[in-house]
Amino acid sequence: MDKQTVFDVDKENYLPVFARYSIVLSHGEGPYVYDIEGKKYIDFLAGIAVNVLGHAHPALVKAVADQAGKMIHCSNLYYTEAQALLAKKLVALSGLDKAFFGNSGAEANEGAIKLARKYGKTIAADKVDIIAAEHSFHGRTLATLTATGQPKYQHGYEPLPGGFKHVPFNDLAALAAVVSDKTCAVMLEPIQGEGGVNIPDKDYLAKVRQLCDKYGALLILDEIQSGIGRTGKMFAYELFGIKPDIVTLAKGLAGGVPIGAFITTDKVAAAFGPGDHGTTFGGNPLACAAANAVLKVIEEEKLLENAQTIGDYLVAKLNRLKNKFPALITEVRGKGLIVGAKLTRPGRDIVNECMNQGAIINCTAGDVLRFVPPLIITKDHVDEMTAILEKTLAAVQL
Repeated sequence: MDKQTVFDVDKENYLPVFARYSIVLSHGEGPYVYDIEGKKYIDFLAGIAVNVLGHAHPALVKAVADQAGKMIHCSNLYYTEAQALLAKKLVALSGLDKAFFGNSGAEANEGAIKLARKYGKTIAADKVDIIAAEHSFHGRTLATLTATGQPKYQHGYEPLPGGFKHVPFNDLAALAAVVSDKTCAVMLEPIQGEGGVNIPDKDYLAKVRQLCDKYGALLILDEIQSGIGRTGKMFAYELFGIKPDIVTLAKGLAGGVPIGAFITTDKVAAAFGPGDHGTTFGGNPLACAAANAVLKVIEEEKLLENAQTIGDYLVAKLNRLKNKFPALITEVRGKGLIVGAKLTRPGRDIVNECMNQGAIINCTAGDVLRFVPPLIITKDHVDEMTAILEKTLAAVQL
């Protein structure tokens, strides 16, 4: 099909819930994607922080192909080697004790919420409240969009599940005023992604950890976007010197194959017994084989170190653009390869023009350009993208 035919077929048959950009992608290689007309784009969105190894990485392709040739699915009524190995790896990397696999970030967060509630009830029947942050994003199921601190995602879905409260992110006093003995969990992103790449003060999460301990509440950290090496650490919480009771993962974990996970302590895991939670497809052999391959490549190719080095370089390049275009960019913030550039205006037209010029970036929270490229990128790739962005900003400023 040509591009227009794809548009027409999609319009006629697909639920119109996405504000799509007007390109049809066909394939990718490394940090590049190509549309069906043959145009090449440098990809600094990476499937929204998913394609951590870029596109068509040989090790990931081989792992998926080999596993597909043996077994794709068998259900969680049976053991598989791929799942056991992945659980072992994530437990070792996280410093926690037990892992569970689902299909997505929303499902991982849903499971974490269920576990926190179940655990809270082992302490007291009314220990059920969950406190989350304003401007957060935790998913689109009814429970996770209720946890999400952005009313625009909740409109029209009322009545929402009860027991959720919201406080400003990075405001310990606001949290301290709400947390109580009825709080079963505080649920936060270590770095808010969809909310605009918001980074907390260095001691904020440590103080939240102390507050949770004081009230016997669990600390749930949603690392669906910030985890799997995105910040230059396997988990963003390592940057802040703490450990959660539950951490949730998805996006980059299997490099593009759908998977979600939550990892917790033995103490909290004991609240679940057979039949308390489950999934049909979650943790299937194909997804787990892909995730095992991703984790192996991250280690072998030293992609954590690369995310730190290239992330610093990206921030420096964006700060140069900030200094050159102060009427357009007011702040550059980020850790590793999750970086945002705060604009003085809505950013969708900037994203569109960058795409026209061959660079895929993203605007989140309306006015924050977000850069979450593959962890394999080099300084040359940063130079290529920022050259296009600079050209675009110059044209916008005229």
